[in-house]
Amino acid sequence: MDDRTPEKKQHLMSALDRGMVMVHLDARRAGVLVPQEFRTESHLRLNLSYRFEPSDLSVGEWGLRSTLSFSGSRFTVAIPWSAVFAITSHASHEFWMFPEDMPPELTRGSGVARPARVPLEARSPALRPVGVEASGAEDAGPEQTQPRGRGHLRVVK
Repeated sequence: MDDRTPEKKQHLMSALDRGMVMVHLDARRAGVLVPQEFRTESHLRLNLSYRFEPSDLSVGEWGLRSTLSFSGSRFTVAIPWSAVFAITSHASHEFWMFPEDMPPELTRGSGVARPARVPLEARSPALRPVGVEASGAEDAGPEQTQPRGRGHLRVVK
């Protein structure tokens, strides 16, 4: 068991309690069992949920096991904690990264240690309202809108 196993397990269990979770793993690591066509992937992403059928997801000290669907065929995957380098919660949009377990080809050239937890807001650009230009219809209420002009797009053959 590596030093980060309890932390990885805690984050995964907490995220699974809220909904679907994506685990990011290096499928080439010892002990990883995934379909043959994915065994050479340095960054394989798998979605996990307690609601998937069959509901055989198990999370333990060694790692996790679950039967997942790959192109319509079921396969029981086995993933040791040492292969997991990031966890993403679809429900809360939280993201936990474990840089020390990342494959070398994903960390080359970065030169910066990534934080263990990166909120979604910090990773994506913020949305902000855009002002409406004055169109000469200051007296128009919310029910009255000015018709839009003709579109600028045209069909090119």
